[in-house]
Amino acid sequence: MKKFIIEEDFWELFPKAKIGVVVFKGIDNTVKNVKQYEELILKNQKEALKYLSNDNFSSNEVIKVWRDAFKKFKTKKGARSSIEALMKRVDKGNSIGTINPLVDIYNSISLKNALPCGGEDIDTFAGDLRLTKAEGEENFITLGSEKSAPPYEGEIIYKDDKGAVCRCWNWREAVRTMLTEDTKNAFLCIESVDENRSDDLDKALNELAELVEKNLGGTYSISILDIKNKGILID
Repeated sequence: MKKFIIEEDFWELFPKAKIGVVVFKGIDNTVKNVKQYEELILKNQKEALKYLSNDNFSSNEVIKVWRDAFKKFKTKKGARSSIEALMKRVDKGNSIGTINPLVDIYNSISLKNALPCGGEDIDTFAGDLRLTKAEGEENFITLGSEKSAPPYEGEIIYKDDKGAVCRCWNWREAVRTMLTEDTKNAFLCIESVDENRSDDLDKALNELAELVEKNLGGTYSISILDIKNKGILID
């Protein structure tokens, strides 16, 4: 049985963080209606603008809270949280675009709630998935590259027995585990470092689960990991 485990070295840095997880089994992630997802993302891009009320982009709380979090561990120069990357495109009036249904759905939920969302194919995991500090030698190949770019020692990463799954917490993922149209079983997560947004996290998790089930079928379970609940079964 595969597990998702958040290690003690993560909690030492982020004792008030919460990681929401939706585990989906038996979905159909093939693309059937691109326009449907284009419209969903566009709708939630407009919703996202309400979180950017400050003209100084980095001073908006949903951006600032993650910049502060990234200062607590070593990161690749220029690496930002996934929610900042999405919000910056919205702020500049650029379209997010579609990839595949699961990714489009979690991007739309991320935009609507201004929380980082991500996902991986459970069937590609080698052993347990862990959120932890990197040793610095983990194999990591991202989209568009054929060369491994290991994380820095002490960098917060998701990893399994074969290497890093996502670098700089939620900055960039490995090709090896990414969601594709062939994905049947998915690990979806929503992350929060703002203790005042627990209700927002709950809401976003339920929206994510319901939207995936409605469009892609399958069955799901929702869990929230925190310093008192550090691991769950995912397979």
